[in-house]
Amino acid sequence: MLQALPVLLCCSVSLLVTPACTTPPLAAQRAVAAPGADLAPLVEAYGTDADALERFYDLPGAELRLARLDALDDAWRAKLDALDYDALSVEAAVDWHLLATHLAHERASRDRLRAQRERFAELLEFLAPIEALETARWELAPLDPRTSAQTVADVADSVEALKARVTLARAANAPPPDEAPDADAAPPIELDAADALRAARWVANARRTLDTWYRHYAAFRPDFAWWNEAPHARAGKALDALETELREGLAKQKGEDDDPLIGAPIGRDALLEDLAGEYLAYSPEELIAIGERELAWCEAELARAAAELGHPGDWKAALEEVKQAWVPPGEQDDLVAAQAREMIAWLDERDLVTIPALCRETWRVRMLDKRAQRTLPFAAYGGQEVLVAYPTDDMSQAEKLMSLRGNNRHFTRCVTPHELIPGHHLQGFMAQRHATHRGRFRTPFLVEGWALYWEMVEWDLGWPRSPEERLGMLFWRAHRAARILVSLRYHLGETTPEAMIDFLVERIGHERENATAEVRRYIGDAYSPLYQCGYMIGGLQLRALAHELVDSGRMSPREFHNAVLHQGPIPIELLRAALTGEKPARDAGPSWRF
Repeated sequence: MLQALPVLLCCSVSLLVTPACTTPPLAAQRAVAAPGADLAPLVEAYGTDADALERFYDLPGAELRLARLDALDDAWRAKLDALDYDALSVEAAVDWHLLATHLAHERASRDRLRAQRERFAELLEFLAPIEALETARWELAPLDPRTSAQTVADVADSVEALKARVTLARAANAPPPDEAPDADAAPPIELDAADALRAARWVANARRTLDTWYRHYAAFRPDFAWWNEAPHARAGKALDALETELREGLAKQKGEDDDPLIGAPIGRDALLEDLAGEYLAYSPEELIAIGERELAWCEAELARAAAELGHPGDWKAALEEVKQAWVPPGEQDDLVAAQAREMIAWLDERDLVTIPALCRETWRVRMLDKRAQRTLPFAAYGGQEVLVAYPTDDMSQAEKLMSLRGNNRHFTRCVTPHELIPGHHLQGFMAQRHATHRGRFRTPFLVEGWALYWEMVEWDLGWPRSPEERLGMLFWRAHRAARILVSLRYHLGETTPEAMIDFLVERIGHERENATAEVRRYIGDAYSPLYQCGYMIGGLQLRALAHELVDSGRMSPREFHNAVLHQGPIPIELLRAALTGEKPARDAGPSWRF
């Protein structure tokens, strides 16, 4: 990962561009596209400007940062509006829509962040003075150590008082029932577990900002440390205590396996905003209906494969037989490598996609430790490495057996190509070499949809050779359908994490610990709320596009797959426009019903 480059300040005034500034960034001024020209330089220039501002205004959630990014995006929207859209090529029009959609979605996301900060305003009253100290440092404003010490001491007072008002702390220190409550005491601050976890992140960010400010002066301003060392230590301790109270006291999140599952449903309106940002012309309810349809297909196929395996009417018994087919501990890495090589030969034999020699060479297997398997109970792709879950020596006996069963050879035979070739390894390799300017528009509907689409192709072309292997693939396909159902219903407020786990266990056949790990990931902040939909929905989009272009004879399978890889990880409706040559109208929004 590239490290942020240091910002060199050469003067002490006018370093911060005001949010009201309307002058286009320098990169934008030099990147004006001529009619019909390639828009890649313009998109790259936007990315350069956005990255520069995000690195410089590095106070998460601060209004200064949000307003400055708003101004940047307004300037770039004006740049798009000034282009002669009718003169643009199809490829350029796709880039135009990619950037326009991105700008709108970024604004909506910042507005959500503003609303969250406003909702927590009473609890976060100390944020503004901490941010003011740091922004004054950016501006090289004169520093009076005595004045800053008082500011930091006031922050400590504020945080200590706020911690006392948090519901759990107040309840723990409540007076005996026979004593009258203090009429002058500040009222408690009521927070549920999800809000407590959100607020804890704001507090942690404030702590990092205060430390950054302090470290800048402490080593080279002798008078600064004399005044500020004690107030800073006290404020840091108070912030740590408040974060701990919120995260561990209210939200019960201690980083342990038995932590309660706490997430943050975003609601239907936010889901619709995100769907627009992903360029999808479907409502959450319509996607749920698709998930139910796909799960019904999987259940019918599961019943058929179970009957072939000698378990008529009992697919769970058949799945249990499949789960017992695991390799001994210590041999899973060899199994994954062998399956990867087998798939590459299978693809070559059928001439389905171009696999560059360097792509074939530059991947390896890395085993996941117990902690990583807390949220990755199966496998993942980690940049030229397939990350493989299997029992570790520090697991309990029950945990070891569950990991063995969940990573049996038949499940793994589907997972390995998904993560490596033709899945994420091939996809990532090509994305680093083609349409690189589109990397900012990365979407799970293409990234995960590509790997899921290949599972469909593999099914159709006979990759599973036996009922056991079909059951292994069907388990994962049903799992992808279930991801749509549980994740969207969760964000619509229609289900709970516990009910999600039960669904994955009872309807899909997951081990309970593995289902818990899956749900922990679905409701956390590491993935976007629509990420879990991206697998099946993106796969279905690509399958529909293949039907349109390959089944019709307009492209061979190899040509189609190579063309998709060359377009970058973009929303599939816009990918469709690029491959079909059908230029979207300037005012077009998502409309493709696949």
